[in-house]
Amino acid sequence: MRIDLSRRVALVTGASRGLGRGIALALARAGAPVVVNYREDEVGAKETVAAVEAGGGTAWPCRADVGVGHEVEAMIAATHERFGRVDILVNNAGIARDRLLLEMEEREWNEVLRTNLEGVYHCSRLAARGMLERRWGRLINVSSVNAWRGSKGQTNYAASKGAVNAFTRSLAAELAPKGITVNAIAPGLIRTDMTESLLPLAERTIRERIAVRRVGTPEDVAPLAVFLASDAAGYITGQIIAVDGGMF
Repeated sequence: MRIDLSRRVALVTGASRGLGRGIALALARAGAPVVVNYREDEVGAKETVAAVEAGGGTAWPCRADVGVGHEVEAMIAATHERFGRVDILVNNAGIARDRLLLEMEEREWNEVLRTNLEGVYHCSRLAARGMLERRWGRLINVSSVNAWRGSKGQTNYAASKGAVNAFTRSLAAELAPKGITVNAIAPGLIRTDMTESLLPLAERTIRERIAVRRVGTPEDVAPLAVFLASDAAGYITGQIIAVDGGMF
């Protein structure tokens, strides 16, 4: 099945590298103009844009800290001014500040929740307004298998992703009658800049717990985002879909 998103405009947060970049490239290959959001990595965002354009697609970099409401509002307004609307929102931006709870500083807790959870709140609320007017939209949140299984040193990260799952289900119930679907993708161990330093320590996990016996890549996850963004997924909402190589 070939998916055509040429009539849709996509916004991918945290798309300067890693999973966000992979999703942005996949959406662009399906025909969607893509807004490449970033907070600090302008060079990486421009590299994502260049990669999209090299493949014949359209992309535009836009800086905003998703955890700051007025910056998100400015980004949505700029996207509307440039492309006319936001049809597909991928809430991918996320950070980790791993530390055992008894050693974790309040700042480290708050930083993770602000980006990983409040960012989803700000972006979804503001992007959904235009979707409601058109009675069509796709909200796709990037969660994590750690929302279910937990991981030592990640109470803040796991809590944020568990909250994203609950947010996804509740917002799906609110928006479904308006033609807007809300789903989440829960990746397992994916090779990105964030996980690269952990991979040498994960050999036993890969060998014993991942059925396909390898680490995932952004290219393993991105096709699901493209499908969920399409008309073909119109009867799927409120779902948390794991892409983990059979980790469970």
